[in-house]
Amino acid sequence: MAKREVDLVVLSDIHLGTYGCHATELLQYLKSIRPKAVVLNGDIIDIWQFSKRYWPATHMMVVKHLIGLIAKDVPVYFIPGNHDEMLRRFKGFQLGSLQITNKLSLKINNSRVWIFHGDVFDVVMQNSKWLAKLGAVGYDLLILINRFVNFFSVKMGKGKLSISKNVKNTVKSAVKFINHFEDTVCDIAAENNYDIVICGHIHHPEIKDVVTPHGPVTYMNSGDWIENLTALEYNESKWSLYTYANDPLAQAIDINKKKQAKDSAKAMMDSLMLELNVRQPAPVVKEEKKKNVESVAIPNFVEG
Repeated sequence: MAKREVDLVVLSDIHLGTYGCHATELLQYLKSIRPKAVVLNGDIIDIWQFSKRYWPATHMMVVKHLIGLIAKDVPVYFIPGNHDEMLRRFKGFQLGSLQITNKLSLKINNSRVWIFHGDVFDVVMQNSKWLAKLGAVGYDLLILINRFVNFFSVKMGKGKLSISKNVKNTVKSAVKFINHFEDTVCDIAAENNYDIVICGHIHHPEIKDVVTPHGPVTYMNSGDWIENLTALEYNESKWSLYTYANDPLAQAIDINKKKQAKDSAKAMMDSLMLELNVRQPAPVVKEEKKKNVESVAIPNFVEG
């Protein structure tokens, strides 16, 4: 199958290492495209809930696919989120085409683009981290229950349900939080003369124009691979929101789990834990100070 050419892909909130992660579907998507650059915008590996007891072969296959892109010199930019925040101390680390940074500032098609995860604007995250971590455990448990319910729902011919998604869409406080998050992000982006701001964190995929007191801004959110299975794509001078459910070509790709299973689960976990337990951060690359935003040059795009 011919792969789709994509100039830039933004992925966030994959949450590898949790029951809710749709790693197989993500692999099908990744194998259906040929990106020229990739931005991993936070919460890629859920270190908060990381456990040796749960690390399926497909989760390792996602990691290996991303490493394969780096081996092919595809620029991959890792922006840590709150669930993989320990990697923030490696800011400035570079290995081949991989770079870890806290935020990106780009010039794309004459538009200034600001990309960051978004947890810095989460009041709960900043003031009650223990409560946020407790909520993350509860969310993963709800996803596990949801899968159990869906097993019987599909058997009864009623199709799949998304309990957590329905809860978020109906609870007023959750809707209010999302709206406040988006307004805050857009206000700060416009104040800093950005035309486009891209976030993750809230698991709510979106592309919309917002008018702020400082001017108009296009707000984008790449969504997640727990409930929505979405990504942001930039190609042929246009931004679009990719949705796995609307992509029959990706869905038809066969993922050979048996081939990966030849490596023991323990061997795969030991390899990954070795990477995560590196004690000394790599030397930090000297950064340009510019309105507290890191500027990174991606091939075919210009520094912000």
